[in-house]
Amino acid sequence: MAEDEVKTAPTDEAATAVADAPAAEPTEEELDAIKVTQTVEINDVGPCKKHVKVTIDRGEIDRQFDRRFTKIVFSDQPQVRGFRPGKAPRKMIEKQYYESVADDLKGQVLMASLEKLAEDQAISPLSPPDFDPTVLSIPKEGPFVYEFDIEVRPEFDLPNYKGMKLRRPVHTYTAAEVEAEKARLLEPYGQRVPKEPAVAELNDVITADVTISFQGKEINKLQEVQVKVEPQLALSDGVAEDFGAKMTGAKPGDVRTADITLSQETTDLALRGAKVQATFAIKDVKTTRPPELTRDFLEEAFSVSTPESLTELIEAVLARRLEYTQRQSARQQVLEQIATASQWELPQDMLRKQARKTLARRVMEMMNSGMSEEQIKGRRRVLEQDVLKNTAAALKEHFVLQKVAEVEKIEIEQDDIDAEIDRIAEQSNESFRKVKARLEKEDLMEAVAADLLERKALDLILSSATYEDYELKAEDRAGEVATVEQNVLPELPAAPAPAEGETPKTS
Repeated sequence: MAEDEVKTAPTDEAATAVADAPAAEPTEEELDAIKVTQTVEINDVGPCKKHVKVTIDRGEIDRQFDRRFTKIVFSDQPQVRGFRPGKAPRKMIEKQYYESVADDLKGQVLMASLEKLAEDQAISPLSPPDFDPTVLSIPKEGPFVYEFDIEVRPEFDLPNYKGMKLRRPVHTYTAAEVEAEKARLLEPYGQRVPKEPAVAELNDVITADVTISFQGKEINKLQEVQVKVEPQLALSDGVAEDFGAKMTGAKPGDVRTADITLSQETTDLALRGAKVQATFAIKDVKTTRPPELTRDFLEEAFSVSTPESLTELIEAVLARRLEYTQRQSARQQVLEQIATASQWELPQDMLRKQARKTLARRVMEMMNSGMSEEQIKGRRRVLEQDVLKNTAAALKEHFVLQKVAEVEKIEIEQDDIDAEIDRIAEQSNESFRKVKARLEKEDLMEAVAADLLERKALDLILSSATYEDYELKAEDRAGEVATVEQNVLPELPAAPAPAEGETPKTS
């Protein structure tokens, strides 16, 4: 062994020297780091809402003020009127620079305080604290106190969620059902032509003049509306749930009537949730002539090369659709069983704030089931009709599955999110980059992570469950939804502009 490679144990004298050596001086960064001492009071102020009052001790604040003023005094930059640079008394510097130093320090103290609050307190916030930091200021004497209200997840106990007994819908798709789905999948690539004989069936397109009435009085009229005949029809502010049944068999010249349930979010308070009558005067019936299934078309549109491969693809899509239905059924049953052990109320203002995020999670679930953009659009429109009710149900599922994930220490990594985006890209025949860009643009990345976490939690519950299978009836399957970008109710006219020199009237 070379001489310079020989290693010897430290002597006792060396060890003593190390032990007696003075501690290293703290760095500037360590001295600038704010370590607040604070007391926290948390009180319930309503369902899923807490009031938090934080009192920060003065000691650290004074230490930070002293460090900042000392830096200014010994810098070459302080400018105080009447004094040459570096010659002004400290008290003059403190007086002139107090506001800017206090404002900068306030932000850093608040940040350190909120981080400590998150570490020390078992609060599960749903949104940022409800307070405006700009109206706060550090007092010149005494503690720094701030308080706020915050929405939090409901507190409830999880019963035993392992070994649950669940009912599972099952179904074997027939050849006719596969062909019907194939026709739906090919429809965007086909050619719309007059139907002979002109008798409307599901998937056909009718043109009609539509008269909307409420309690026998006409309230709106829509001209030349083109709409696909689907089980449901969703307009911008209402849904006709039995639209397909009402329109099937209609011919040009026929008049058919369907009830439309107005949205709970419509601007007319008196008509929220009301039923109005829509009379369809049928003018035309068209159908879609499917495209020729050439190899070039199949490869470009669906990345398959033969009609048989397309059929296999559709069977896989239907299998995913059934799995989606099974998981939705399981979620509902899990929630019902857990809800019997613990009830909680969700306030209306929370539901309105969380509606967009909840809807985004629902969209992600539908994307994962293999639904097309048109199918998702229709189902989304239905969910929006009674947004508070649907948000409440979805949020309860979310809270339950989030808590299971916490108990089981389930986490989502960036690799999980990338793998999910890759899976969505493969299903939609798009590139990873394009799908990721769309999700980011539509602010859905958080929904991807939430959906993944809930899916893992649900998978854990389902892995230990026992099942009783039952046949999924046609009426229990999620029907397709046609959409029309028109309102049931007439839009309110804009207020007329005041004449020149006239003062606008206010109510």
